[in-house]
Amino acid sequence: MEKIIKCIAIDDEPLALDVIKKFCERLGGIELTTYSDPIKGFEAIKAEKPAIAFLDIEMDNINGLDIAAQLPKETCFIFTTAYLDYALKGFDLDAVDYLHKPFAYTRFRTAVEKAMRRLDIQEMQKRSGAIVVKQEYNSVSIPLSDILYIEAMEGYVKIFRTDGKCTLSRVILKNIGSQLPEADFIRIHRSYIVRKDQILNFNKKEVVLNSGKTLPIGRQYALTVSSLLAI
Repeated sequence: MEKIIKCIAIDDEPLALDVIKKFCERLGGIELTTYSDPIKGFEAIKAEKPAIAFLDIEMDNINGLDIAAQLPKETCFIFTTAYLDYALKGFDLDAVDYLHKPFAYTRFRTAVEKAMRRLDIQEMQKRSGAIVVKQEYNSVSIPLSDILYIEAMEGYVKIFRTDGKCTLSRVILKNIGSQLPEADFIRIHRSYIVRKDQILNFNKKEVVLNSGKTLPIGRQYALTVSSLLAI
């Protein structure tokens, strides 16, 4: 049986949604829901957690960049927009691709194939108990059990490991977080993800790791950290 990929498209121009719908039907294997109201579309994404979201950027009452920054970690996204000015910001948010309107079917297909490859890699990593990241020109596989904590640094992350090594990779923290099991890792700050079993103790402002390392807890994460770590 062919695997069906659940997708949601948000664009305040109905004609643009018609194009995406037509291209998805041509590709096959995609269950697409479209929204011309970006607020309703965003609520649907949060509730349904589709595999892929197609996002316009310039919309009347919300910016697609704002939606992308708050997507569920299970959802990868492709921007579909007439504005090239946002391309760099889009990739900083870890967009799979950036489709400049009007785009052809072949270009659309390439973007979806890229998204599918990312989803396949994420699924494989979850099964294998490891993550794969780029370090310079090489791919490095890091067992989840080797990770102490991860720190974000201006377009890069530093992965601190049990053997004392540190792996530097050009990727954003959100993308790394999407590869990590929630049962074992927790985001405590916009710049830090920590393996739970490495936390010795914590309070409202910081966590102390078994190694003695102290890391701050971000204000917006404090309640979540407290509820998830409280015994």
